[in-house]
Amino acid sequence: MTAAPGVLDLENLGFERGAHLLVQQALKEMHPGQELGVTGADPALTVHLEAWCRQNGHRVRQAVDTDFGVRAWVVRGRADLDRWAGAQRAGSPGIDGIVENPPADWGLAARGALIESGGPQTPFDITHRDLVWAEIAPALYANAASAQWDPNTAIDWKADFTLQPEIEQAVVQVMTYLIENEQAALVIPSKLLARVHPHFREVLQLLAVQAADEARHMEVFTRRALLRGGEMGTSSVSGRESLSTLLEEAEFSMASFLLSVLGEGSFLNLLEFLDKNAPDPVTRQVTRMARRDEARHVAFGVAHLQHQAELDPGVRHRMRAAVERRYESLVDTSGLNQDVFDSLVILAAGDWTPAAIAKGYDAVMKLQSEMDDGRQRRLVHLGFPSSEAADLSALHTKNFM
Repeated sequence: MTAAPGVLDLENLGFERGAHLLVQQALKEMHPGQELGVTGADPALTVHLEAWCRQNGHRVRQAVDTDFGVRAWVVRGRADLDRWAGAQRAGSPGIDGIVENPPADWGLAARGALIESGGPQTPFDITHRDLVWAEIAPALYANAASAQWDPNTAIDWKADFTLQPEIEQAVVQVMTYLIENEQAALVIPSKLLARVHPHFREVLQLLAVQAADEARHMEVFTRRALLRGGEMGTSSVSGRESLSTLLEEAEFSMASFLLSVLGEGSFLNLLEFLDKNAPDPVTRQVTRMARRDEARHVAFGVAHLQHQAELDPGVRHRMRAAVERRYESLVDTSGLNQDVFDSLVILAAGDWTPAAIAKGYDAVMKLQSEMDDGRQRRLVHLGFPSSEAADLSALHTKNFM
C-alpha cells in the first residue's frame, strides 16, 4: 500500500537494520517545524524512533488518530542544521585547493571535506605549506609509487659467482656501512612524517614511500652481506656519531637539507661507484636499484629547499648554520670508518698487486672529489655563490652521509 503524502512507510524495516536512513533522507526535504508521518510494521518502531529523534535534535508527536496508518509524527528540528552552520571546507581535494596554514582542529580530515566546527587539537607541529612543500612532490610520489620493486624478484639472488674471501669481506663491510646509513635515512623521514599536517598529503605520501624505499634498501643490503654466510662488518663510533647529528636536526627543511641534499646526494656517487666496481652481479643489482630510489629523495630535497629559498632568502643562512653546527660537533671524530675506506679501495682495485691497489686508491680519491663536485652543484642550484658552496661542501662530514 502506498503511503499518503507526508507519510513514510518503513514497512518491516526496523531501526536496528537502517530505518533511520530513510527517515533522515525524508527529513532533508523539509523545513524546521514541518512534520513527517512515520509508519511501519516493526513493533519497536515508536520507541526507536523517539530515541533517534532525541539524539538528532528532532521531536516526536504521538499519533492521536491512526489516519493514514501513522504511528508517530516527527517534527523536523534544526539541530542537525546548526551542527554544520559553522562548517568549512578543508580546501579542495586537488593541489590548487591546498590551504596555506590549515588549523590544528582539522586533524585527520580529508582535504576538501566539510569539517564540523570544534574537534581535538592535533599534535602536528609542521602546519604551514611553505615549510614542507615542493611543486614536484605530487609527480615524485606518482613516480615513486609506480617504481616500487620487489627484492625477491628484482634481484637475482641465485646468480652464480665466486669471489676471493678478501673481496667478499670487502663487499660485506661496504654493505654493513650502507645498512647503517640507510637506517638513519629511514628514521629521519619517519620522524618528520609524524609531524606534518595531513592536509599536505602529497608530502606525507612521498615521505612514506621514501621510508619504504630505505626499508627495502636495508633488506637487500643485509641479504647481500649475508649471502655467502659470513658475519657483518664493523661499525665505527665516528660513523654513528655522524649519523646521530642528522637525527638531532629538528627543523624539517634543515633535516631535508642535511640528509637528502648533502648526504644522500653524496650517496648517489657512492652507489654509482659500487655499481661500476661491483665484483659480482648481485652487488651490482642491489646498488643500482637503490640508486634509482635515492635519486628521487635527492630531487625532493633540492626542490623543497629551492622553494624555501625563493620564499625566504634567509633560509640559506640557516643552511650554512646547519652545516657549520654539524661540522663543529664532528670536528674531533675520525671520519669515515677505515675498514670501509679500505674495502672501497679493494673493490676498485680488483686485484692484489701494487699497481691495482694504487688504481683502487685513486678511484676512491676520485669518488670523494665527485661527491664534492656534486654537493657544490646542488648548493649553487640553491642560490649559494660558488665560493661559498665550495666552503660548505668542504665542511660536510667525511663519513659521506
